[in-house]
Amino acid sequence: MLRRYWLILVIMALLTPLGLLAEGTAWGEWGAEDLMAMLGFVPRGIDQAASWWQALLPDYSVKGVGETAGYLISAFVGSALVYLAAITYMKVIARSK
Repeated sequence: MLRRYWLILVIMALLTPLGLLAEGTAWGEWGAEDLMAMLGFVPRGIDQAASWWQALLPDYSVKGVGETAGYLISAFVGSALVYLAAITYMKVIARSK
């Protein structure tokens, strides 16, 4: 079962560059400028967070590599971070029991 999970995760990560074929922005990935154009205003929380939050890999790009490779690297880095967060959380829960 675990092997199947990893295989599915790798396949999904390898398919991420397909997002480059889409027009416009992905749902929920709007910046302040996009929200201003869609809503006519930028929500206060998003405006405040913009000053202190910087994405680890903004626009799924990595300097020195192409756009497709940037998407792949972003997918694997993001997956690894979520995996590490889940493992850490499970260990904390296990210790408390």
